[in-house]
Amino acid sequence: MILRNFSRIFSSKLISKREAHNFARIAEANAKEAVGKRTLVKGWIRAVRKMKDNIFLDINDGSCCEYLQVVVPKSNKPNNLTYGSSVSVEGELALAPNGRTELRAESISVIGACDVTNGYPFVPRKQYSTEYVRKFLHLRPRTRGFASVLRLRDIASSAVADHFRERSFINVHTPIITSNDCEGAGEVFLVRPDSHEILTSMKKDNIPEEQSYFDTKAYLTVSGQLHLEALARGLGKVYTFGPTFRAENSRTRLHLSEFYMIEAEMAFVDDIEEVAREVELLVKFVTRALVDKGASDMNNIDASEPKWLNEKFGLITYDEALKILDNHADRITFPIRHGDNLSKEHEMFLVQHNNDVPVFVINWPKEIKPFYMKECSNDLSKVAALDLLAPQVGELVGGSVREDDYEKLQFKLSTVPNLAWYLELRKYGNIPTAGFGVGFERFLQCVLGIASIKDTIPFPRWPHNCNL
Repeated sequence: MILRNFSRIFSSKLISKREAHNFARIAEANAKEAVGKRTLVKGWIRAVRKMKDNIFLDINDGSCCEYLQVVVPKSNKPNNLTYGSSVSVEGELALAPNGRTELRAESISVIGACDVTNGYPFVPRKQYSTEYVRKFLHLRPRTRGFASVLRLRDIASSAVADHFRERSFINVHTPIITSNDCEGAGEVFLVRPDSHEILTSMKKDNIPEEQSYFDTKAYLTVSGQLHLEALARGLGKVYTFGPTFRAENSRTRLHLSEFYMIEAEMAFVDDIEEVAREVELLVKFVTRALVDKGASDMNNIDASEPKWLNEKFGLITYDEALKILDNHADRITFPIRHGDNLSKEHEMFLVQHNNDVPVFVINWPKEIKPFYMKECSNDLSKVAALDLLAPQVGELVGGSVREDDYEKLQFKLSTVPNLAWYLELRKYGNIPTAGFGVGFERFLQCVLGIASIKDTIPFPRWPHNCNL
């Protein structure tokens, strides 16, 4: 007998004990075709209702947000059947009075009991704040809302791969341990063995103990961009999608110490507006996948199709952004001067000014951007860079055309260690490249309307918090 996955129980095919099914296709199914079929399901009890002769259970296997009602005769009730316990149920599918499919249990057994009176933090039919639920990261996937977020995260992850494949990008895995601080801000986590014995045994003369393992300082990556630039010079169009780390002392609703980045690099591109077009295609493709494939889960967390999905994203220069902010200075708490970075307040105002449609800000002062960004040909005080500002989160995407002038980079990198290889890329068969990075959790916040970034990732890490 093969376990039925809930999402396929109600497919239009006949249901037999030798076919695999899951709950996620409940809404798609022709329930009448399921009536009279025997099946086996396994899942967790989400609600228990006791009537005169029967007990009604709502169970779910995690593959969707739908529940399957199970009718259990009181004479068949196991002793430890409670909310939160996991069960195996075999029986016949039938139509309930409300027209939905239910399972009339002929046998039921408890796989794992749940003692709700001994510290279990959730009880049925009670609403909990996200802050409360976040205290129990190991149990949080049991909650209906967070389970929906995780399924939507899965849809978005798959859509990223689908989009880049359609756009002829090659997926590569950039290193998590690196000798480079890509952004140069120093907000990095140092990597070293915890064992003093290993460090001592590997130590070489004139090398500090913390560098004994790799013969250089090593960090958790803040970005795969520099490695993507090397890969793009052999593969053309590449992307990576993996964890990145920032040692920022920030506990805001928009920051994590560990988060996921979608990063792409394109060979033979030297136009920042071409980069913007590629970003817009990606953001809209993944958003459309969430709307089309995750409708039930989006509805479950009160998310809806973003109003901007069918709108053209705005595009303004940094100078134009400052002019907008200056013209509305009476609505801005903190004024901005030329050469300043945009604060979160400024970013959100510019999005609102664009009718809550995401807007690109391009051509930034080079003093406030990293060394790898290329100067604008018509204004050497600016670099061909972009930030995409979006509702709910402000900055969502950062990107630029990369500096490909060997002499200019040689001067910039004269005091930067471990980047001789990066300069060498400009020496042999050089080409222009450009690319961007998207904060995946911020993207989910933006599209799904999730207030805190900590509620978009299974096990969030932030300062003073690394539980599990």
